[in-house]
Amino acid sequence: MVGTLASGVAASAADAKSAVTKQQEEPALRGNRAPRGFLWGTATAGHQIEGGNVNSDFWLAENIKPTLFREPSGDACDSYNRFAEDIALAARLGFNCHRFGIEWSRIEPEPGMISYAALDHYKRVLEECHRHGLAPMITLSHWSVPRWFAARGGFEQSDSPEIFARFAEAAASHLGDGMAYATTFNEANIQRVLSLLFPNHVAVRRAADAMLAACARASGSDTFSNVLFGEIEKIEPNMVKAHHLASAALKAGPGNFPVGVTISMQEIEGVGADNKAQQVAADLYGPWLEAAKSADFVGVQTYTRIRVDANGPLPLPASAVKTDAGYEYRPEALEATIRYAIVATGKPVIVTESGLATADDSQRVAFIEEALAGVARCHADGLDVRGYLHWSLLDNFEWTSGYSQQFGLVAIDRKTFKRTAKPSAVYLGRRARANRL
Repeated sequence: MVGTLASGVAASAADAKSAVTKQQEEPALRGNRAPRGFLWGTATAGHQIEGGNVNSDFWLAENIKPTLFREPSGDACDSYNRFAEDIALAARLGFNCHRFGIEWSRIEPEPGMISYAALDHYKRVLEECHRHGLAPMITLSHWSVPRWFAARGGFEQSDSPEIFARFAEAAASHLGDGMAYATTFNEANIQRVLSLLFPNHVAVRRAADAMLAACARASGSDTFSNVLFGEIEKIEPNMVKAHHLASAALKAGPGNFPVGVTISMQEIEGVGADNKAQQVAADLYGPWLEAAKSADFVGVQTYTRIRVDANGPLPLPASAVKTDAGYEYRPEALEATIRYAIVATGKPVIVTESGLATADDSQRVAFIEEALAGVARCHADGLDVRGYLHWSLLDNFEWTSGYSQQFGLVAIDRKTFKRTAKPSAVYLGRRARANRL
């Protein structure tokens, strides 16, 4: 979700192993046992943690003038170089799954030019996951695309699905036998989310248009399309087609793994008579729940609740507890969206993101506990939920918010890149080891 980051520290990454040993000495966790094979882990995105993603559309947008970005991503968490450290830490904490993105702009820095060195890099990431017992879940596009693709119109162009599928085919042929799961797009409906949250924000729209115009000029083009800021009417039909073509390309390559798509699914609560909750749901999801019906699973990504009356979405009440990202603290929302996704698609659910931006790590622990209680209730009712992946492993670059807010289980010193596991990391890892919801 477009959002954020914060601090809160505890055991260092070097002390994570001793923290795990300590957690095993604590009393047994309450809660139902999750099914065998349940996925426990975290989600990350290439552009947000790798650093130096200079050929991507976001790198240009962050560094152009004018820009909507608070600050550029820069070195991020330096995870392109430190991925082995991150994977080892995740494994020591007790997780069995690791979701990460492969950066198209590294793999195809110019049209048709495939970098086998970049593909080999991601192959090493996959191998490191397997070495540490983590099932790797790949995201083909976590919003970012190559600069050249954006400068030719991105997903606004009619041939964009075939170009994206070409990238998917290259990734599958080189990496497919190492993938455990794959998704095509992260929060494929993100433009609908932004339209719902900022329907009449003229100032933001003007600023986005000015930024994209500057990106176009810097690229020697008359256009520059970005998934977050482009025109949904032009982009969405091509992204739906691209999802289906890329899914087929992933299936055709080596390996045998489930392929899904992740969707931003926020709890929509109708308030009062004649409320427009159903209409708001239709506006939020558009064609994506229908597209997910042909996938192997749907990735549910939930952060908050939207309350809707007869006039549409309501503002937050003054009494609402807010996260550092500005939206309502609502861990119960996850249970509602899991139930909605299963009814709407008939497919198994993997929670591919759940979390919050907060400087109070005890609040993150409470959020995890309450969110997992909702997952447990879904299981008790016989619903097919196959995993819980927390956003995020690391405090990272949160798009337009830069480094001002933190979602991570692990804090990052942005000068030394030292990893420091928070109490929430140990808590969730303890639940993972016990397989307790």
